[in-house]
Amino acid sequence: MAANKKIYIVDDHPLMRKGLAMTIDKEMGFEVCGQAESAEKALSDMISLKPDAAVVDISLPGMNGIELIKNILHQLPELKVLVVSRHDEELYAERALRAGAKGYLMKLEATDILISALHQILKGNIYLSDKIGTKMLMKMASGNSAKSDNPLDLLSDRELEVFELTGKGLSTKEIGKKLHISVKTVESHRANIKDKLHLETANELMRHAVKWVEESSK
Repeated sequence: MAANKKIYIVDDHPLMRKGLAMTIDKEMGFEVCGQAESAEKALSDMISLKPDAAVVDISLPGMNGIELIKNILHQLPELKVLVVSRHDEELYAERALRAGAKGYLMKLEATDILISALHQILKGNIYLSDKIGTKMLMKMASGNSAKSDNPLDLLSDRELEVFELTGKGLSTKEIGKKLHISVKTVESHRANIKDKLHLETANELMRHAVKWVEESSK
């Protein structure tokens, strides 16, 4: 009899982890081999547990999910990673795939599609929603894969996080604490964001970020 596929879950919300674990453990041939609320804990755990697949959120305290994917695949290149996030897939799916993830799933759809998405990536395929898959294929077919009509694509993964937290009303100090970086580093990221988005003032940056966060959560 074939051994169960070991799945590791990384999400900082206990209820979300519990829900994902219950869904996975119910599936014949799958077992949850470990869970973590932070990328740092997940990294050391996964290196010793060597799971077959990992379900990873993007927003984590400290190191974010995209950085975790890059780091863990450097150590475990065979690991299949499925991102399950509340973030808009149009903005993050391509970033996740570029980092090495094999699939991207919105949290709202997670319980319905999680198992089939895991089966897909464990077979060596890529899992994306029809909407984003078609969009990415069109982008590639038009030879436009390097360009984007969304200016936020110009931001690095960390800059995008800082932008999002700014839109949620966090102060520079609070962002630094949440991301485990210095106030000076947050200010440097904000300066880069203003340059890339052609924004003049901190107030303009704040308004832009708040509007984006509100639109993303609709």
